[in-house]
Amino acid sequence: MIDPTPPLNQANIELYRIFLHTARLGNLTKAAQQLHITQPSVSYAIKQLESRLGVKLFDRLSKGVKLTPEGSALLEYVEQSFALLQAGEEKIASLKNLSSGELRVGASGPMIKHLLLPTLDQYHDRYPEVRIRLSQGKSSDIQNQLLDGQIDIGLVHLPLNDERIVSNHLISQEHIFVVGPAFRHFAGQQINASELNRIPLLLFSKDSSTRHFVEKWLHSLGIEAEVDIELGSLDMLIEFAKRGYGAAFVARSFTVQELRDETLFELQIAEPIPLRSIAVATRRDVSLSISAKQFMDVLIQSLQSS
Repeated sequence: MIDPTPPLNQANIELYRIFLHTARLGNLTKAAQQLHITQPSVSYAIKQLESRLGVKLFDRLSKGVKLTPEGSALLEYVEQSFALLQAGEEKIASLKNLSSGELRVGASGPMIKHLLLPTLDQYHDRYPEVRIRLSQGKSSDIQNQLLDGQIDIGLVHLPLNDERIVSNHLISQEHIFVVGPAFRHFAGQQINASELNRIPLLLFSKDSSTRHFVEKWLHSLGIEAEVDIELGSLDMLIEFAKRGYGAAFVARSFTVQELRDETLFELQIAEPIPLRSIAVATRRDVSLSISAKQFMDVLIQSLQSS
């Protein structure tokens, strides 16, 4: 039975590097000069490798060396191996300077449009070779995608309910009730939260964290929300409010243009609505790629300075 070849280690890899240079140059002295070592060191390394493999790799000639058939067979694999190592180093270099790589990020539709997209535009312009994979979903969906390893970074509403996810607070967000021109007369006076049921309510669907938030707030005031229309997107809530279907519960920062254009009007609620926190979330036990870390740094700096 043939004894198995000993496993590779760092010293063995150096032997193969010396073998590769010697095979290409066909001369021990030239190989030593190229490797910046002595000729006896090259000769000793070749003998060590031949002993390790149990075969003769070179025939010694008067003016150099020539590969044996076994040496020629080995050279093919050694060249491929060092080419792969070189390609690996080049790939790491490209990842470090962000001339390649991948960014996987997720958020809700409104967060993508109003918070994420400006930073994403800036990042994409700066690092166009980084492939961007964007996922849209509710905060609960984004948490699940983080845990499943489908995305690296998520924008979510706090609080989170899983210790495996770590979050960094980005901004505090104010929510308001808005109506269209049909209910504008309600916007000219302060009203109690209990009076909201005089106006048809337009809220996100039941599985939305925003829906849970507003219902929890109303419940703390002893009010059970009477929801007339449930919708799955901010754009639809805004559109139905504009058309006079009732009062929509939305983030003020997401309706700045409509309030400025007076296509929507804010209801003045007597009871203060608590602020909501938006955070950037990542897996606690997973290191971010260079491209993802750079994006998160830009995102945090951009939103916290705005």
